[in-house]
Amino acid sequence: MKVRTISKKLDALYEFDREPVSKNALQGIGNFLGNFAGEHVAGTEFVIGMLFVAHGVSVTDMFVGGLIGNVLAVLSWALITTPIAVKARLSLYWQLKKICGPILVFIYNIVNALMFCFLAGAMVAVSATAVGIPFNVEMPALNDLYPSSLGWVITVFAVGTIITSFAILGFEKLARFAKVAAPWMFFIFLAAAIASLSKLGIQTDLSNFWDVAGEKIWTGKALPGQSQFTIWHVIFFTWFANAAMHLGMSDLSIMRYAKKWQYGFASAVGMFLGHYVAWISSGILYAAATSDAPGEVAFQAIGIAGALCVIIAGWTTANPTLYRAGLALQVASPNWKRWKVTLFAGLITTVAALFPALVMKLMDFVALYGLVLIPMGGVIFADFYLMDKLGLKNYYAERQGINFNWAAGITWFLLLIVALIMNMFVGVELYFLPLPAWILSIVLFPLFSKFYQKKMAL
Repeated sequence: MKVRTISKKLDALYEFDREPVSKNALQGIGNFLGNFAGEHVAGTEFVIGMLFVAHGVSVTDMFVGGLIGNVLAVLSWALITTPIAVKARLSLYWQLKKICGPILVFIYNIVNALMFCFLAGAMVAVSATAVGIPFNVEMPALNDLYPSSLGWVITVFAVGTIITSFAILGFEKLARFAKVAAPWMFFIFLAAAIASLSKLGIQTDLSNFWDVAGEKIWTGKALPGQSQFTIWHVIFFTWFANAAMHLGMSDLSIMRYAKKWQYGFASAVGMFLGHYVAWISSGILYAAATSDAPGEVAFQAIGIAGALCVIIAGWTTANPTLYRAGLALQVASPNWKRWKVTLFAGLITTVAALFPALVMKLMDFVALYGLVLIPMGGVIFADFYLMDKLGLKNYYAERQGINFNWAAGITWFLLLIVALIMNMFVGVELYFLPLPAWILSIVLFPLFSKFYQKKMAL
């Protein structure tokens, strides 16, 4: 009886999975400030900030390139993603179903959900590196592929269970948790970086900061086994670290709750407190530490507070990511309630977190998942703004009752094939491929639609 009662309560956690968000469910600006801050002052920042140092970014490239890339990311959310979100009020997945048809969306959603699960899994692993410290859990090294101990497996499953529980509760609960956690996390990041400055020989008045930072932190020389990054890597990675969310339109699912499109500028809180200050702080921590594990790095800087920050930072990234994964699988399995789908996604996430290589290759993975998903963002943009102007039908799959919109499918598959060729055979790095893929999708989708819709009309 208790199990049945709990199931009914979970079924009632409706998140407008298949229809526009109603007016009475719209959220204020505070929830979006909290959500962006909580998601982007987060576990990924501990890892990415360290990896910039490892890839030999120079101090000028880090500060200037990071500034430019973050401004471009904020503008992408505010001027491209959120205006569509507040007009349509649909989740990414239901909007795509109207355009592409259920079969193509099923394929997309499976890919999308797996990408989100792996990203959330990386954050579960980051949190676990801190949770295991007081229990003396044998932590895997970042170059390990498989779990190193039973303690690691237990720790990962404990963290994964908590994160999945929060994701099941829905958007409002996620935003409330993030609002409380984000300010504290930011100050811990900052305090840990400040505490580490003296270890690097930086004076209290910061008068020698730039010189020491160039010698000991962002040296302009990559560590052995790492590729060399330039300012262009910093700009494009910073802009497209969340390509799937803004230009890829995944945050339609979040921003559909916004009262105004201007709420897209709330992303600046996450970009500049997280993808700027937190990455810089993480680089300082890494340069002063003797470990590669994020939890241990933070613990060495400021003790228990640092370890707790890593734990919560991992949660606040994984929670909304797992929520998105649940929504993606909801469309692929419409007969399942969202909480059941999210529970299944949480299991995949937790299993993925057992493998530490997911953290070690985080920058490459972030670039890859943005590239894979971004062409469909271009399809949504073109469908929303261009189809009527070009004399074509938008929401074509829904209007015609078709299961697979070949114009959208060919656009997506073709661009992924071209990107694969450019990366593997021409040598173009993943970080530089999302922008041309997005632009080309806006061009190709209407072009293919012109021929496809004409053929269907015959």
